[in-house]
Amino acid sequence: MIDIAYAMAPPSGQGGADNTLIAFLPMILIFGVFYFLMIRPQQKKAKEHKAMLDNLKKGDAIITQGGLYGKVTSVSDAFLILEIAEKVRVKVSRGHIAGLAPSSGPEQTS
Repeated sequence: MIDIAYAMAPPSGQGGADNTLIAFLPMILIFGVFYFLMIRPQQKKAKEHKAMLDNLKKGDAIITQGGLYGKVTSVSDAFLILEIAEKVRVKVSRGHIAGLAPSSGPEQTS
């Protein structure tokens, strides 16, 4: 039985490294596809969102992740003060800002 197992082993020195590379090639290709289709676009979107958060200023119309539309009345490093209606202001963490409000969004009261 042991003789049969030795008989099945590839002869040493005949393409052992080539077989290993060929065996890992599908995994390398799959990782490359995942990188270009999933990881890279996600990193690009996160970078754009961070740039948008860094450039927020007083008077910008934004929307929160919870769906509140408001106008920025005060900016600090950790949070923003939004006016969501006349004399109604809320404090919102910067991390919960979804983006700038579209121009066709709900009417803003000023």
